[in-house]
Amino acid sequence: MTNMSTEWRFLFICLFLHLLLFFSISESTHPQFPCITPTPTNSDYPFCNTSLSISARARSLVSLLTLSEKIEQLSDQAAAVPRLGIPAYEWWSEALHGIAINGPGVSFNGTVSSATSFPQVLLTAASFNRSLWFKIGSAIAVEGRAMYNVGQAGLTFWSPNINIFRDPRWGRGQETPGEDPMVASAYAVEFVRGFQGGNRKGSREISSAVGKKRVLRGDGDGDELMLSACCKHLTAYDLEKWGNFSRYSFNAVISNQDLEDTYQPPFRSCVQQGKASCLMCSYNSVNGVPACARQDLLQKARTDWGFKGYITSDCDAVATVYEYQQYANSPEDAVADVLKAGTDINCGTYMLRHTQSAVDQGKVKEEDIDRALVNLFSVQMRLGLFDGDPANGLYGNLGPKDVCTEEHKTLALEAARQGIVLLKNHKFLPLSKSRISSLAIIGPLADQPLLGGGYTGIPCKTESLVEGLKTYVEKTSFAAGCLDVPCLSDNKFDEAVSIARKADVVVVVAGLDLSQETEDHDRDSLLLPGKQMALVSSVASAIQKPLILVLTGGGPLDVSFAEEDLRIASILWIGYPGEGGAKALAEIIFGDYNPGGRLPMTWYPESFTHVPMNDMNLRADPYRGYPGRTYRFYIGRRVYGFGHGLSYTNFAYKFISAPNKLNLLRSINTVSSKKILRQRREEVNYIHIEELDTCDSLRFHIQVSVTNVGDMDGSHVVILFSRVPKIVKGTPEKQLIGFSRVHTVSGRSTEARIMVDPCEHFSIANEQGKRIMPLGDHTIMLEDVVHSVSVEI
Repeated sequence: MTNMSTEWRFLFICLFLHLLLFFSISESTHPQFPCITPTPTNSDYPFCNTSLSISARARSLVSLLTLSEKIEQLSDQAAAVPRLGIPAYEWWSEALHGIAINGPGVSFNGTVSSATSFPQVLLTAASFNRSLWFKIGSAIAVEGRAMYNVGQAGLTFWSPNINIFRDPRWGRGQETPGEDPMVASAYAVEFVRGFQGGNRKGSREISSAVGKKRVLRGDGDGDELMLSACCKHLTAYDLEKWGNFSRYSFNAVISNQDLEDTYQPPFRSCVQQGKASCLMCSYNSVNGVPACARQDLLQKARTDWGFKGYITSDCDAVATVYEYQQYANSPEDAVADVLKAGTDINCGTYMLRHTQSAVDQGKVKEEDIDRALVNLFSVQMRLGLFDGDPANGLYGNLGPKDVCTEEHKTLALEAARQGIVLLKNHKFLPLSKSRISSLAIIGPLADQPLLGGGYTGIPCKTESLVEGLKTYVEKTSFAAGCLDVPCLSDNKFDEAVSIARKADVVVVVAGLDLSQETEDHDRDSLLLPGKQMALVSSVASAIQKPLILVLTGGGPLDVSFAEEDLRIASILWIGYPGEGGAKALAEIIFGDYNPGGRLPMTWYPESFTHVPMNDMNLRADPYRGYPGRTYRFYIGRRVYGFGHGLSYTNFAYKFISAPNKLNLLRSINTVSSKKILRQRREEVNYIHIEELDTCDSLRFHIQVSVTNVGDMDGSHVVILFSRVPKIVKGTPEKQLIGFSRVHTVSGRSTEARIMVDPCEHFSIANEQGKRIMPLGDHTIMLEDVVHSVSVEI
């Protein structure tokens, strides 16, 4: 019996060693990382030689591939090339406001089971805080790299979404930084720099979770990437499904004027200042040509903006060129159109299935594919994917310990605090912690564990709004009032009214969730869904005390009834506040944090829904009853305006220093200067920006004083607008030229310094889409304080 056991043990050991050898061979045939030494099959290739330039290495790799191997790289699920030691790679991961479950590149089924869930982008944008945006991008990057190191994420993330929130009904407006191109641009720059491992402009080094300071080349513009960010969706993508219009077939008809001064600036900034390594082209057509086949738009990014990276289609956006838009005559033509336009990779399988036949038919040349692959492999090499085992690299020690850290969770809480907007307050908030003995919380979203919005992951922790408020008042009761957010029935109203009558203070949580607004779903109405408005009014009329209304969701709501109802003392917008939202709201309601958020989006009345959503024009046209869009051009009634946001204190403003005149003559190039001198100066009322030799010498700083004249400390967003002389058709009513979030102390003054670039901030687009700077008086506005700068030659 003993001998038999020994023999079985010997056979088991032999079998185990055989299997170990088999898996070792399999692993060497399909390595996890290319260029691992010593591995003779691949480490000696030039593409593994880190002393060569990125472009030389990428071109060398592409030259070694067969045509079929090249085609297999044209999908987000890029195939392995075993003979060169190259593993398969999934390009599609998402990280809009934290590592998200969307996309096959991310998995939470492993050592890392959750990641920090920051507020949805629109709420974060409401903070108007550039440094916060950068820190969030950096924190998400640390968690993304950490998850990559344990095999639970890729290194290429298709975020951020920087489209303009043009129409309040858009289901994905929540994902964006709002309606203003300057805010969207600033957000793109800060998030992308932080996410890709760069530094904030003006800072030479950053501390990272790798436990050392990284000294970066220049402003972080070198080849090295921590992660790859992708600015999407290029361009003018802001319709999901409205009426008979679908994002897959929609043709966005856009004027050159609107394209230049609204739709394109965020993408230009994302590339030029943010140094994004990826752009995503959108489903829609732009003036009759699918965005992924618009060679002029895609090549402009490379030639004019200096884009260095890869361009991916939105998922199946190559297929839509033929299948939905009928722009191409065949699948092969669709593949040829996008490749020649500059699209490098297809999210989906359309290129995998149709590129070979496109080559066979002479519609695609192998050099078209080579160009795309050089762009793709260049980004992978900048990420270190061809530098051997990443465990030996700069970020190799990041792991599960760097995900859901206290630092990141505190940052998520701070982002929610800074973004929440106080819309209305009749001297009711903040509540006194010592005087409130009972609370009633009403609303179908009040007990939900997370209000994350679209493209959310699995949070580190969850806490409902009820739980958050209960930390301040133990005797807190809850009633849903409605079965769900659509609220089609009032049969739960009585329970809500009953608990409201018994409480000292009542908080009603109303608004939107992803059943009302999301990808592939736009809203039809701006009113609260279903019977929610009736619920709020029923509770308000049944109690003999003021009521607090908390609004959720991204899309603007027409809550005129609540703004005008004196029984509703305070209104707060919390958007989708992420995992720190419940605590942040409770702190604000009870005065432990003074709200300072500002709306990054105009809130329109319900009558705006008569405006066709497919009308892309931003400028108002009174002759056809068209009110325009966004605060820059809209001339109709507003529920709340862009930049609206109250505080528990009050502020007074004063300009400390700002120029009174700005002379352009010395900055105008010689040819234009001679031309102007031949004319009478009174005949010249604007200068083309391209006529200026330099803009650097024209820049100046405006210094303002903000005095907290109330009783409570708190942060405050200083917002500067300008109004330019109306010398061309379509001049904005006003436009944002700068913002800064400052901390203020009760009874004291704080100074803010904002840089003004006249070429950007004093210019507008004419009808031909050219930037011009009007001459004459430019009015700078800070709340109700104004200053005039005369621009002359």
